[in-house]
Amino acid sequence: MTVTYTARVANARFGGFSQLLLLWRGSIYKLLWRELLCFLGLYMALSAAYRFLLAEGQKRYFEKLVMYCDQYASLIPVSFVLGFYVTLVVHRWWNQYLCMPLPDALMCAVVGTVHGRDDRGRLYRRTLMRYAGLSAVLILRSVSTAVFKRFPTIDHVVEAGFMTREERKKFENLNSSYNKYWVPCVWFSSLAAQARREGRIRDNSALKLLLEELNVFRSKCGMLFHYDWISIPLVYTQVVTIAVYSYFLACLIGRQFLDPAQGYKDHTLDLCIPIFTLLQFFFYAGWLKVAEQLINPFGEDDDDFETNFLIDRNFQVSMLAVDEMYDDLAMLEKDLYWDAAEARAPYTAATAFLLQQPSFQGSTFDIALAKEDMQFQRPDGVDGPLGEAHGDFLQRLLPAGAGTVGPLGRRLSLLRRKNSCVSEASTAASCGCAGAADSGGVECSCGEPLLDPSLREPELEPPTCPEPPALIPGQTAEAFTTVPIPVPRASAPPWLPSPIGEEEESPA
Repeated sequence: MTVTYTARVANARFGGFSQLLLLWRGSIYKLLWRELLCFLGLYMALSAAYRFLLAEGQKRYFEKLVMYCDQYASLIPVSFVLGFYVTLVVHRWWNQYLCMPLPDALMCAVVGTVHGRDDRGRLYRRTLMRYAGLSAVLILRSVSTAVFKRFPTIDHVVEAGFMTREERKKFENLNSSYNKYWVPCVWFSSLAAQARREGRIRDNSALKLLLEELNVFRSKCGMLFHYDWISIPLVYTQVVTIAVYSYFLACLIGRQFLDPAQGYKDHTLDLCIPIFTLLQFFFYAGWLKVAEQLINPFGEDDDDFETNFLIDRNFQVSMLAVDEMYDDLAMLEKDLYWDAAEARAPYTAATAFLLQQPSFQGSTFDIALAKEDMQFQRPDGVDGPLGEAHGDFLQRLLPAGAGTVGPLGRRLSLLRRKNSCVSEASTAASCGCAGAADSGGVECSCGEPLLDPSLREPELEPPTCPEPPALIPGQTAEAFTTVPIPVPRASAPPWLPSPIGEEEESPA
């Protein structure tokens, strides 16, 4: 069963992890004690042979071999290779857990879409969830040794109630040499379509939602199959294993304590047990053992996934959700904070201090600025109030050169005369200054250039406001309705915006 110690490290304190060092189940000691004893035994055997069995000439040769192994053992990149490998294994291990097929979302979709309190509706819901659970059992018995030991044959699956005998016949009659974990998902889809035809599923949108949740469930089952099929490349595992074993094989010789009387460098102390070499073995070999345990989490190690527990849990809660809990609601009542303007749940005495802490508003709310730094700055040469637009925006879009007014100027003129009746004299030029064209000048009072009369294109006739007829006694002005007269327009560049509130006329 998975070793859980989350409650022990809920709060950080002095020596918080030290209490975990005495745990045995799932610990590194349980994984590594055999290898550690083997390494220590070989080291002590070599040390005893050097001290008591070898002749003086043999001792000198052994001492040269020790210094050679100690010098070149550091060339093996054990920490680099092992670190990347363990990172890859841990990432793969967690992704495999995320692919465990959980029926929670699917059972909620079944409850909300497959209706009927009668036995027929109940049969539909229970069968749909049984098919989902059957698909999970079939894929888990294909990848997990613990589940396979529980359901070694299809007969055990039938006896456990996940499959009927008629369904087993159909399952075995399918002529396919591949893993058939997907067959119950096909049965699920066919049964859902039948429920839609009978009206148990009321519309196609509900059926679509149900099948989408089924596809998510089925894709997780498929990912478990692919994780079991596609392993980490064997060459990578071999490289890491050879690197670790060869490094410590060299350490067996290179870390021996030599006779201090010979005056070798860094061999002035003679001990029997290599403490730091054992610690190094504990770390590196333990790191390799971690990868060995996590590379396949569907075994029977202490920290492997509890697949049988998940099968029991998923089957029970899915049947409870679609059967006993279907349409079983409590009476609707007003909650405790129905009339409260600001609802807040109460705190116990142990958590009352949280009420004194201000709510987080954002990381910039604590920034303080000087008063002069908070004043808006006007652009250079602007004396009016902030936000006031200077000049006509559309006029600034026009080129300043003469001879470029043409259709563009007429369009601008029409924009300015929208919904108003003006005299012909006020529309002689493309700017808004009345009487500037008659003055014969080149510029008007607004500072905008005027087109020479000889180069000016003919203006379109602007609409005129008809004189309202005299009112008959007893008749009101509301009796008359003014009909706007459409004005023909010349073509304009596509980048010129349309008048605000006026739609573009479609070409005839």
